[in-house]
Amino acid sequence: MKPHALPAALASLRLTPFALLLLAAASIAVYRFEHSAAPWLAAPLALLAANLCAAVATNAVFRRQLPLLVFHLALIALVVLAALGRLTYLNGRAEVAEGAAFVSLMQRDAGVLHGGALARLNFVNEGFEIGYMAGPVLDTNVARLRWRDAQGRERSGAIEDNAPLVQHGYRIYPTSNKGFAVMLEWRAAGAAPLAAAVHLPSYPANEGAQAREWQPAAAAAPLWIMLPIATPLIRADRPSRFRLPEQQQLVLRRGAQRWVLQPGQTLALPDGSVTYQGLRTWMGYRIMYDWTVPWMLAACVVAIVAMGWHFWRRFDAIPWNKES
Repeated sequence: MKPHALPAALASLRLTPFALLLLAAASIAVYRFEHSAAPWLAAPLALLAANLCAAVATNAVFRRQLPLLVFHLALIALVVLAALGRLTYLNGRAEVAEGAAFVSLMQRDAGVLHGGALARLNFVNEGFEIGYMAGPVLDTNVARLRWRDAQGRERSGAIEDNAPLVQHGYRIYPTSNKGFAVMLEWRAAGAAPLAAAVHLPSYPANEGAQAREWQPAAAAAPLWIMLPIATPLIRADRPSRFRLPEQQQLVLRRGAQRWVLQPGQTLALPDGSVTYQGLRTWMGYRIMYDWTVPWMLAACVVAIVAMGWHFWRRFDAIPWNKES
């Protein structure tokens, strides 16, 4: 192979549509397999970057026209950043009970090179306020958090759909996914008490199915837990707010047996006892990490300015009053 054969092959315009087809196929795979194929995007993006770099290196017109060179360098930066972003991003979801601290993600979709500092996130859910318009239609969604900043100082504040908490590069957003958390304590002979917040299905999305199985450690069989809600809390005919039900009794079942507990009551079972401590709420959070976003924005600005510069120089060379 001649010394210049490889750069010329990489710079070929025939390679560009092939790389774009690979990118389209990878994008379809990401959609088809629910993001599990996201790292596949890195390969076609890297091929596009190599194609652009080779074109800039082998085509003399870019060296003669500085604005055009800057524009294509910005395009290269965009493609490289997109590839790096697919390799290092994270998109996760978590549910945190009121008064509890974030511990781990329930759902996680991340690039193969994502390291990050997820273990350093330290926010505590202090509750939320969600308002609905008639419909019901979600109107306001504000979550209150408490956390420690980089200097170790305790801080608190509210986050909204477009105003996240940013910690160690992670952006933390509230979601419309929220519900009720049943606070229970399990005691078994010879074991330490176990406190748990059992998250019932999202409300009002699962308004008629506020039940879940729970099996604490050392329990002989699971307990079926249900929170009966006689009157809808979110009304369709007028504005309303998310709130706890006034009646907070809990229904428990194991096999053919059934019990009803009020907050503070304890149920004794052959293998242990369970205390219903009360009812709280839980909030779903979306946690995102992508360090490339501000750099991609900067590259877009550079590309736009360079293209404007290119056309300004081109048309400025032609007198505006030139007769046809």
